[in-house]
Amino acid sequence: MKLLEGKTVIVTGASRGIGKGIALEMAEAGANVAFTYRSSAEKAMALEQELTGKGVMARAYQSDAADFEQAQALVNRVLEDFGGVDILINNAGITKDNLLMRMREEDFDDVIRVNLKSVFNMTKAVIRPMMKQRKGSIINISSVVGVRGNVGQSNYAASKAGIIGFSKSVAQELGSRNIRCNVIAPGFIATEMTAALDEKVLEEWKKQIPLRRTGTPGDVAKACVFLASDWSDYITGQVLLVDGGMVM
Repeated sequence: MKLLEGKTVIVTGASRGIGKGIALEMAEAGANVAFTYRSSAEKAMALEQELTGKGVMARAYQSDAADFEQAQALVNRVLEDFGGVDILINNAGITKDNLLMRMREEDFDDVIRVNLKSVFNMTKAVIRPMMKQRKGSIINISSVVGVRGNVGQSNYAASKAGIIGFSKSVAQELGSRNIRCNVIAPGFIATEMTAALDEKVLEEWKKQIPLRRTGTPGDVAKACVFLASDWSDYITGQVLLVDGGMVM
């Protein structure tokens, strides 16, 4: 039997990058996958087909997790389509990097709204059905930047640090209902976004990583499978850094 067989997971922002890697790994572990996308319809449909090809139920939903009403409507649709929700993975996020003195107010607000408010919206939407079944696993994707900060990313760091504090509070509130909430903080992960970086920049990053390589979406996804499964039944309120040892 596969580790997540018979479970249903929601993954936000899964049409590419880390989110796509998480959705694929969840399906490999036997979970049925509901995932969201904002604009990449073609990629989302291709991923839906790839997931169903693994023998699980999968469906793409165009939804903005940063919108409270859309988040509630999404969870209601997933409950109707899949019959329940066992795992929530809040992955949706954006960056709008700049030095603080040059950062526009809207750049700060947008990053907080998409990265942090979305976690509140989606968590709020799933807790009632999870409380009803007296079990659930919520996994929030933060970043090493939320742990140690980074030049030019004060808005991103604030949003990702906020996820950590939020998750620890949720873990305390819902622990008695057997609902766990944990955080994964990825380090430098190779995705479509990082592929555009100059090779010299990549090499400088690698020098900061004891394992001397960038991470992959699969590295993050495998950690998600562990925290979603019964193998981590006694783990909640924790921050797992998947960063090759960058932050110790």
